[in-house]
Amino acid sequence: MLASGAATFPLLLRSGVLAAEAGAGANDRIGIGFIGMGRQAGGLLQEMLRLPAARLVAVADVHLGRAQAVTAKHGGQAFQDYRRLLELKDVDAVITATPEQWRGPICIHSCQAGKDVYAEKPMSLTIREGRLIVQAARKYNRVFQVGSQQRSMSRNRIGCEFIRTGKLGKIKRVIAHNYPTPWEGRLPAQPVPGELDWDMWCGPAPVVPYNKDLFLPRANPGWLSFRPFSGGEMTGWGAHGFDQVQWALGMDESGPIEVWVEGPKFDPPTYTEAEPKARGDKVCSVPKVFFRYAGDIVMELGNGPDGGALFQGEKGEVKIDRGVFESNPEELMVEALRSQPGGGNQSHMKNWLDCIKSRARPIADVETGHRSATVCHLGNIARWAGRRLKWDPVKEVFPDDKDANQYLDRERRKPWVLPEPM
Repeated sequence: MLASGAATFPLLLRSGVLAAEAGAGANDRIGIGFIGMGRQAGGLLQEMLRLPAARLVAVADVHLGRAQAVTAKHGGQAFQDYRRLLELKDVDAVITATPEQWRGPICIHSCQAGKDVYAEKPMSLTIREGRLIVQAARKYNRVFQVGSQQRSMSRNRIGCEFIRTGKLGKIKRVIAHNYPTPWEGRLPAQPVPGELDWDMWCGPAPVVPYNKDLFLPRANPGWLSFRPFSGGEMTGWGAHGFDQVQWALGMDESGPIEVWVEGPKFDPPTYTEAEPKARGDKVCSVPKVFFRYAGDIVMELGNGPDGGALFQGEKGEVKIDRGVFESNPEELMVEALRSQPGGGNQSHMKNWLDCIKSRARPIADVETGHRSATVCHLGNIARWAGRRLKWDPVKEVFPDDKDANQYLDRERRKPWVLPEPM
């Protein structure tokens, strides 16, 4: 096992770069490797085990004991270093659900190694990182599904299609949930568990002292609330909610053209002791964020649902949430459901596995995931910048705004730099 700071890091994937471009054969069970085996990955593992098209080959986790516990029960090889997993020829595809600072390197390396990818949302930690992931998936012809599972839910699909096809009339306003931006954390040091490579857990982010309330995603408060490791709930739940907005507005390959804030200056707290996330969420939910889409559609962050939004149109109002499609007047929803009988919720993972065999693009393709995550990042950037920003969704820059463009990416700790698609 190489140390996590080994200088040969970029070279370890060379043997896998020329992996079979066609993916698993039509009659084969698809060999799956898991990278990251925490809370979210546990649910994904159970879903995968129920699908006859897939088989578990390997698990990698910086906490080696977690990987070994899974392979002891379900078979396969356990690794602490995900690069070893990517070298296995019988791993056809990977499922990754690590903390967000690792999403870019793991996704790009997996594509370079010839593996198809199922990546949890948000798909990226920064906007530039997301675009590089898309480029890698396209360059290596990978089937890349993002874990935006509401795309596989019947009510969400019918509701978003209802709006997208103009049945609500011209959209006047969209009210999404007021997702908080991440804050800062300096939790006290605790002893590092013996089976955990903490330096590698930090990875591209700065090394900070281990604390169990940082290591877990939603604890007191957990890594998902801290800026070096996450975009906060703006990218946590926001990746679901904004994904539905993008889908409903027909913006899967585009996005807003302007973003701004109104209200007090963003002033995040610093947590120096473990405590629930309620205080940070409240403080970091101001100022209020607004987005403008082409056609003068304004989305504001307010009292909308966690997993979707309220869409106000000429013919009424529609609510989209997780598994929810409601309308006022109710007849709009009733008629839409009547026109599309049957077709209940589908397995998001099965859609990915089917596409691995057919080489079609899945329902939550990498470009879709990137565009939805970009809306999340724009919301955070607006709070950090504290002013009105124009956004070019084609070039993916803030035009003529050097100060704002510094937020498009961030520095990464060596040797965990973000690999360019080769």
